[in-house]
Amino acid sequence: MGTVKTKLVGTTVASSVAVLAILLGQPAPAGPQIRLVDNPVPMTQGDGSLPDGQVLTPYDVQNPAIGRLDPRLLAAIQNAADAAAADGVTMTINSGWRSADFQQSLLDQAVQTYGSLAAARQYVQTPTASRHVTGEAVDVGGPQADHWLIANGARFGLCQIYANELWHFELVADPAGNCPPLQPNAAG
Repeated sequence: MGTVKTKLVGTTVASSVAVLAILLGQPAPAGPQIRLVDNPVPMTQGDGSLPDGQVLTPYDVQNPAIGRLDPRLLAAIQNAADAAAADGVTMTINSGWRSADFQQSLLDQAVQTYGSLAAARQYVQTPTASRHVTGEAVDVGGPQADHWLIANGARFGLCQIYANELWHFELVADPAGNCPPLQPNAAG
């Protein structure tokens, strides 16, 4: 646990230094580049990617993956995380907002993994269709967090969207708290 906190603090400090440098018109100090496995394109936290193994809480708004979420979704996931914690469930965020470039790199990687765009689209949306790119989707993590959110999310407006992605939630419940029918996968 201390290692995760240390990484988060180190990441926060590094991100703050980079933002301050940009605001002052100075080049940002060089730091480690984050790369996807087998992806030659360097990713940075500014695009919504996270280093392998790093997770965030819904309160880590200094990180663009959380800070660039739609404010209504952010409030809903924070409220849900608080309620989950009261039930003994820790909810983390594995992915939130993503830049269009990062989303495209995920799609490209999925095409390599699954062998075709059609197969990849079952798991990864295009940048123009992804609700992560607009800040309107989160992928949750933590032991039992997805199951807790599936059972309780609608009261916060949060719904599982894809049957093959237990972790992917969007703020789409109707005013009565009903979620739309599950889509089989990201391709629809």
